[in-house]
Amino acid sequence: MVPLWKQKSGRGDQPVIWDYHVVLLQVGLQSDSLVYDLDSELPFPCSLQLYADQALRSDRNIRPANHRKLRVVPADSFLLNFASDRSHMRNPDGTWKMPPPLYPPIHTAECQMNLNDFISMDPTVGWGAVFSLDHFLQRYLGNSSMLTVASAAASS
Repeated sequence: MVPLWKQKSGRGDQPVIWDYHVVLLQVGLQSDSLVYDLDSELPFPCSLQLYADQALRSDRNIRPANHRKLRVVPADSFLLNFASDRSHMRNPDGTWKMPPPLYPPIHTAECQMNLNDFISMDPTVGWGAVFSLDHFLQRYLGNSSMLTVASAAASS
């Protein structure tokens, strides 16, 4: 369970606790990296620095069991491999927990469902790389920005 702030379903300054949460990170070469989060109250897109300060915040005051990890999957790998039959969105009796998206389920020629491989934080499973929150911010913001996030005082 992962806390994340500045979410549309949140109340005030309380975090939303997600089982998992998916955002798009556009890594900037000449400019700031941008986060596209469809559930955020922050600007769309949002600079990674602002998102880190206000939505991710720090793990410092969070129980160690809830420290965040992030799986970063390159877009081409995600588009080629991701599949979800939406079974995770159904109750045991087959009814929907929440209305599903209007677009059809996503699948590949080889697979109907591999969501768990994408949301697993086991680095030996799935695609991409798994980072602790601190290592993710260090990698994508750099050391100087890490100080801002740490002083600002976060799954799916």
